[in-house]
Amino acid sequence: MKLMKNDFYKYQTQTTPHPLALEVSHAKGSYIYDINGKEYLDFIAGVSACSLGHCHPKVISAVKDQLDKYLHVMVYGEFIQEPAVELTKLLSKYLPDNLTTTYLTNSGTEAIEGSIKLARRATGRKEILYAKNAYHGNTMGALSLMGAEEKKEIFGPLVPDCNSIEFNNEEDILKITSKTAGVVLETIQGGAGFIMPKNGYLKRVKNRCIEVGALLILDEIQPGFGRTGKLFGFEHYDISPDVLAIGKGMGGGMPIGAFTASKELMLLLSHNPKLGHITTFGGHPVIASAALATLKEITQTNLISETLQKEILLRKLLDHPLIKEIRGKGLMLALIVDTPEIASEVILKCKENGLLLFWLLFETKAIRITPPLTITEEEIKKGCQVLLQVLNSI
Repeated sequence: MKLMKNDFYKYQTQTTPHPLALEVSHAKGSYIYDINGKEYLDFIAGVSACSLGHCHPKVISAVKDQLDKYLHVMVYGEFIQEPAVELTKLLSKYLPDNLTTTYLTNSGTEAIEGSIKLARRATGRKEILYAKNAYHGNTMGALSLMGAEEKKEIFGPLVPDCNSIEFNNEEDILKITSKTAGVVLETIQGGAGFIMPKNGYLKRVKNRCIEVGALLILDEIQPGFGRTGKLFGFEHYDISPDVLAIGKGMGGGMPIGAFTASKELMLLLSHNPKLGHITTFGGHPVIASAALATLKEITQTNLISETLQKEILLRKLLDHPLIKEIRGKGLMLALIVDTPEIASEVILKCKENGLLLFWLLFETKAIRITPPLTITEEEIKKGCQVLLQVLNSI
């Protein structure tokens, strides 16, 4: 078994100097098991992606059923395939009237790429605004909207005419002008430390976009699909974006993303030029089947409403002097401690004790808590007990 770890380091590219390197045997429900049989309670959920936990039976069943019918048959948008049609139809049922038509992609970052193109195509303008400390993905377009300048300088030059504003800064809203094609914001800033919009900020941004003719693009890749106690985070703020970018928890553990807008806007990708946005594997029937099963399970059960009750329990249990603040909403929470060193020590010691936690991209004093929506209250209590014991040992 030692050979697999050696091969991991030798043949598979790592993206950090010190990956957690947990050697996975299998996963089920809220647990991941290593090759030695040790179980780990998962408070990460694949970085908010495994919304129904690991190997949810309805997702597995949907995947197996589709495997017996057909896999990839044609590039996106040419053949009619039931899983993709049913997924986009059901999605429209739960979205505002201006969000009717969905383009299925392979990932959230590809959804952002398509959204940027759509904003420029629809307005004839070039400028894209994004927030400081934003994270929308790592392809060149999405990277151009990353708010951490020092992390992207080495890859430049990036897409031009992408400029930053400060999240929750009302004065910066005036930087949205008649030159702006689109404003891309996370409904809740993820990598920045699970920063919530305040004082009607998103509504003020939307009103400004209407005033100057720009499109508001909301990135719900992490808050989406029930994680905040609503199907989508923007529902908390009485607004509707012009374009919605989604991914992560959408697929129940399978890779998928999408962007949704009005039929009128989306038709712009079909002409002048034709194939304005194209993908080979977007809307893959097996992946779409998994996503359809996931959406049905999230919307047809009490998982969304239970998310807020689970947040209350987590906040109640995680009362400790080393925890200075708990940010976020629902099951998208970040514990803020005094130093990055404490955060790392807690994460690594919890792993040793069978609890999986993780970091955030830009807020180094944060400890991520984003368990599956299916996590039980007993599992929450068990995980918090481990976490408190580790905090007591520091």
